[in-house]
Amino acid sequence: MDTKLTLSIDKDIIEEAKKYARKRNTSLSNLIENYLVSVTQKSKVEKNEITPLVKSLSGVLKLDDRSDSKKMYGDFLADKYR
Repeated sequence: MDTKLTLSIDKDIIEEAKKYARKRNTSLSNLIENYLVSVTQKSKVEKNEITPLVKSLSGVLKLDDRSDSKKMYGDFLADKYR
């Protein structure tokens, strides 16, 4: 259920926000609602929780047990900046 909300925001900011929303084919209300959803969702995620994206990438790279990742990265940087 939608509920009306009254906000006090600088007129210039509102005009710029309307332009931004118009370019993205959305309403200012929808833009603000999506922002509030993203803010409230982030607060629910624990700091140490692994996101689904990270879980999906886990195990993609297989390194030899003998490989030294710090040395490999150092070699990469040395080659990059030669």
